[in-house]
Amino acid sequence: MSAATPSPESAGRRVSARVGSITESATLAVDAKAKALKAAGRPVIGFGAGEPDFPTPDYIVDAAVEACRNPKYHRYTPAGGLPELKAAIVEKTRRDSGYEVDASQVLITNGGKQAIYEAFAAILDPGDEVIVPAPYWTTYPESIRLAGGVPVEVVADESTGYRVSVEQLEAARTERTKVVLFVSPSNPTGAVYGRAETEAIGRWAVEHGLWVLTDEIYEHLVYGDATATSLPVAVPELRDKCIVVNGVAKTYAMTGWRVGWLIGPKDVVKAATNMQSHATSNVANVSQAAALAAVSGDLSAVAAMGEAFDRRRRTIVRMLNEIDGVVCPEPEGAFYVYPSVKGLLGKDIRGKRPANTVELAAVILEEAEVAIVPGEAFGTPGYLRLSYALGDEDLVEGVSRLQKLLAEAKD
Repeated sequence: MSAATPSPESAGRRVSARVGSITESATLAVDAKAKALKAAGRPVIGFGAGEPDFPTPDYIVDAAVEACRNPKYHRYTPAGGLPELKAAIVEKTRRDSGYEVDASQVLITNGGKQAIYEAFAAILDPGDEVIVPAPYWTTYPESIRLAGGVPVEVVADESTGYRVSVEQLEAARTERTKVVLFVSPSNPTGAVYGRAETEAIGRWAVEHGLWVLTDEIYEHLVYGDATATSLPVAVPELRDKCIVVNGVAKTYAMTGWRVGWLIGPKDVVKAATNMQSHATSNVANVSQAAALAAVSGDLSAVAAMGEAFDRRRRTIVRMLNEIDGVVCPEPEGAFYVYPSVKGLLGKDIRGKRPANTVELAAVILEEAEVAIVPGEAFGTPGYLRLSYALGDEDLVEGVSRLQKLLAEAKD
C-alpha cells in the first residue's frame, strides 16, 4: 500500500476516528433541550448548565462598550492576548492566590475549554496517561483524547466528600502516567480540598516527576470555612511542571464572553501560543477589554453573587435530602450539588422503572419538566448533577416538582 493510499479502515470514513469518537457536551445538550422545550411552550426549569443567572456587572459591560468604539480594537492583536490583560492577570493571580508569575507565563484563550485543550496538547504525546479524578467535568477526558492522551479515571464517592486520596492516585499511576488533573473547587461535585490534602497531592506529583493541570475557575466560589488553595502556592517545587487554568466565566457571570487563560512554564506557554496562533489567533478584543475590567476591579460584585449562591446551596441541599432515596452531601464550593439517587433506581415512577440515571433524568424531564444532567456524563452512574446558579424562585419550584414526582416512587 503506497503512502498516498488510505487504509481500508479509513477509506469509507467521512469523519475522522479521532473527532468522530468525541461525545457531545452532556451539560450543553441538556441545556439546549430544556431551552427548546421552553421555546415550545413547556414550563421547563433547567438545572443543567453551569451558568450564573446574574447579568455581567455594569462596569464590565461599560468597558466593552468603550472598547467597541476604540479603533485599536478593530484590528488583529497578539495571538497570546492583549499585553495589558496579561499584566492584569499577573496582578490578579498574585492578589487572589499569592502565586507570583510574569506575563510570559500567561496565555489568553477563548474560554477555559480552549485553555484546557491547549494545555494538554502542549504536554501530551500519543499514549501518555492522565489521571482524572471522577466525578469529572465532561470536557476533561475529551480534551485529553483529542490531544492524544489516555484518561485514567480514579473514582471518589460521597463517603469521602468526592475527594480522591494520594493512595488512590498512586494505585492508578503507571510508567505511562504523565499528568494528574486537580480540580478544587470541583465541577460537578462542589468538593473543595483542604490545604493539607492539596499539599499531599502536590508533593506526590513532585516525587514522581508528574505534571499537574489544576483548574481554578471556581476559586472565589467557596462557602463556610472552606478555602481554595492554589496548588503551586502550596507546593512551590511543582511550579515548573504545573499549568493553572482559569477564566472570568463563573466568577464574573461572563460565560458568553469567552475569556479564559492558562498560566504555566514559559516553554509550554510559548508552544500553546504558537498553536493558538494557527487555530484561532487572538481572543475577541472586546471580550478581552471586558475581562481586563473584571480582573482589575474589586470583588464586591463577586461577593454579592457568592452570598446568593450560598443561600441557594443550603436551600437545595435541604430540599433534596427530604426526598426518600436521595442522599445529597453539602458542597463546599462552585454552584453544583451531586446527590446520589441510587435508592430510586428500579422503582416505579408513573409506570416507568428507570434502571440508570440517564433513564431517571429522562423521566424527570418528561413528568416533572425539570432538566438535570445524569451522573453517567461525569463518569459516575447513580448520581445527578444540579446547578443552583438559577433564580431562587425557579430553584424552589424545580426541586418542589422533584419532591412531588419522586414521592410517588414505589417498589
